[in-house]
Amino acid sequence: MADKLGIIAGSGDLPRMLIEACRESGRECHVIALEGHADPEVVDGVPHDWLRLGAAGKAIEIGRALKVRDVVLAGGIERPSLSSLRPDWRTLQFIMRLGRKSLGDDGILRLIIAEFEAEGFRVIGPDTVLKDLTPEAGQLGRHAPDTGAQADIDRGRDVLRSLSAVDVGQAVVVQQGLVLGVEAIEGTDALLARCGPLRREGDGGVLIKLSKRGQERRADMPTIGPDTVSAAVAAGLRGIAIEANATLVLDRQRTVDLADEHGLFLVAVSVE
Repeated sequence: MADKLGIIAGSGDLPRMLIEACRESGRECHVIALEGHADPEVVDGVPHDWLRLGAAGKAIEIGRALKVRDVVLAGGIERPSLSSLRPDWRTLQFIMRLGRKSLGDDGILRLIIAEFEAEGFRVIGPDTVLKDLTPEAGQLGRHAPDTGAQADIDRGRDVLRSLSAVDVGQAVVVQQGLVLGVEAIEGTDALLARCGPLRREGDGGVLIKLSKRGQERRADMPTIGPDTVSAAVAAGLRGIAIEANATLVLDRQRTVDLADEHGLFLVAVSVE
């Protein structure tokens, strides 16, 4: 039997999928639901505690008391201001150690993981629980990128690889070689909403979503789902390219079906 899983739950579908996977396999789990982020309906009927984001010390205490071995960080979290965080002593010590790492999400995530591992927990990625969510390279639906779209994919891949050195963004929108927008702290859906009004005449743009070089994937794997496809359609795009073997595709069948229905290509590309 697998060790008890601690799920630190933010927003989105990923926490729900992890909980369902544990139910199906008979694995015990306990959810730390983050106030203001996790969906109350997701944790209904599941062993859980509600904690504010600044209560890291309490989360560690709960994990120890319940003999949790594995921990997975799942779901979206909006970065709070220090005043709204109201950190406990353990969290405050963590913030003081961050220093310049607070300038980038990946630095923060690496330090969070190090904190849990120093306490004897094993931090795992959601893909170790949810199998077959990271597609291999290839075309996922009925539609394929043409030569122009492939050029936009290559352009986006180059832009993201350059930006990864400064820990900025997992996604970019490119149309006819022009970069319409780069994902920052707002997230992919907001990026797509911002790029819609910037669309040029002619063939629509492409969303390219990749992990950063050396990214801590256990806590922050690139993720898409049906909502991403809907937002891409609304923005007038013609396709989505994700990184093969490194991007979570939530509700894969529905995501692919929705892309097919709207004539969008959906491809997983290899990144050297």
